[in-house]
Amino acid sequence: MVQGRRLRAEDLAQLRALIAAHPQASRRQLSARLCQQWDWKNDAGQFKDMAARSLMLKLHQRGLIALPARRQSPTTHRRGQGSGPELPLAFATPAPLCTDLKSVQPLEVQCLGPQHPDQRLFTALMARHHYLGLRTTVGENLKYLVRSVTGDPLACLLFGAAAWKVATRDAWIGWSAAQRARRLQWITNNTRFLILPEVRIPHLASHVLGLVARRIARDWQAKYAHPVVALETFVQRDRFGGTCYRAANWVPLGATTGRTRQDRDHQLRRPLKDVYLLPLRPDWRAHLHADV
Repeated sequence: MVQGRRLRAEDLAQLRALIAAHPQASRRQLSARLCQQWDWKNDAGQFKDMAARSLMLKLHQRGLIALPARRQSPTTHRRGQGSGPELPLAFATPAPLCTDLKSVQPLEVQCLGPQHPDQRLFTALMARHHYLGLRTTVGENLKYLVRSVTGDPLACLLFGAAAWKVATRDAWIGWSAAQRARRLQWITNNTRFLILPEVRIPHLASHVLGLVARRIARDWQAKYAHPVVALETFVQRDRFGGTCYRAANWVPLGATTGRTRQDRDHQLRRPLKDVYLLPLRPDWRAHLHADV
């Protein structure tokens, strides 16, 4: 099973033939051709180009196929490296905002589509202030920018693909590997959550999480034509306590093992992260267990 697909010997043979038949094609072009050849689409009828690209990369890393050399390096905007869009002048040196939650309400939660004018601001804020920076977003994702009643940016959130396999999460959900492969897209991961560093407003973070949780299922359905029924996130425990997630009723499930999928020799270690999950509807578990 790779990228939710059970591959047979003939599938690998098709992939090798596809690569051999297009020696000048880039990895992106090959993944697009693979989607067409397999008619690999999501529930909205769109080709799953990023899933195909990820599948081919995993097979390449395992030595099962040979992809052409990468023509572009992945783009990552790292905090403090000066990369990524410049902040608009008005936000370059923001004044501290120390107040109570009531004084900035009602908050405006903006879901940023590809052509939204605040896309550049979102990217710049994440790149400058989030400790993980911001990679180029691929696959299904939603971005939110939260503003105060006076229009001041307060927070940014990014949701993307759920982790493929998490022992504590999968045990708590109680689904089989086959169910996870079919229904994983019904969970989305809060991969980035940023309260701007100059903002000092008690209870803001948990309030923002609640506002987004109440609308994200509708936003996801509108954009991708399939629902999400639960949210997940990973909180690096040596940096954060996860207080805002607990206050927003996210369920703590335990910790990761500190290993990555590339850790085949049990030598690579990563910081331990606490796993949290938030069901969005009462029947969420039944939907994740469904076989059709």
